[in-house]
Amino acid sequence: MGDDYELSPPELTADRILTLTDPRFTDESVAIVTGAASGIGRATAVALAKNGLTVIATDMDEDGLAETVKIADQVGATGPIETADVNLTDDTAVEALVETAAELGQLRYVANIAGLQHIDPIEKFPMETYDLMQNVMVRAPFLLTKCSLPHIREADDGVGAIANMASVHGHVATQDKPVYIMTKFALRGLTQAIAAEGEGRVRSFSVSTAYVKTPLVTKQVPDTARERGISEREVVEDVMLGHSRVKEMMEPVDVANLFTFGFSQYGQHLDGGDLRWDGGMTHTYE
Repeated sequence: MGDDYELSPPELTADRILTLTDPRFTDESVAIVTGAASGIGRATAVALAKNGLTVIATDMDEDGLAETVKIADQVGATGPIETADVNLTDDTAVEALVETAAELGQLRYVANIAGLQHIDPIEKFPMETYDLMQNVMVRAPFLLTKCSLPHIREADDGVGAIANMASVHGHVATQDKPVYIMTKFALRGLTQAIAAEGEGRVRSFSVSTAYVKTPLVTKQVPDTARERGISEREVVEDVMLGHSRVKEMMEPVDVANLFTFGFSQYGQHLDGGDLRWDGGMTHTYE
């Protein structure tokens, strides 16, 4: 695709990670991060560990999780990262994940980041893929929330937060991503439902970005080109960045920093809200 369309993010380095002072950001506080073997999930697990939290990083890619731990060591993370190979479509495994997290310290934070994509119009969309995407991206976050809430409320101050990775596709729709769009709208609804029941102590927020330099995005490019009958260059230039005012994709660490801020004491009044950092994509038009 040429040098102007480099989709791989640069190496994650310590100077790009937001670090904050927060009395709860210690290794006694535990954060669950799903999808932690790559992309946004990996960057978030590393960023939270860099902020001193104990992180339980989960994914089905064991090699990817090992690389996440390696990167955390390289950036000087002071909080430990424990890894867990968990199939998010397995209720028993999800429930066991939460119990394991609670045994590591005081469970306070959950980052529901794991996701997948499939490019097809509605009439061609395979229902087995529909079920998988709904289970991983809606049902699993709900179950993780259900299981985690009692543990978060057990803290001496009852304070914690649950965050969900939404998207601009949780605000607007584009062609050939019907189920992804449905799941992201659903996650914003879950976010608000958690806030309604969290009594201001267990907060919830979502993060909505445009295209981020992740493997999920990279894999979309040839599929979108095929489905729309255009070149890969046109996918990036016209489809992905065409409506954005900022003509540069975010990097995973940029998104991880939003999770860190939202979990921290500086996000105290972020409850039920959505952090929409999309380069102007959904706020402007021509």
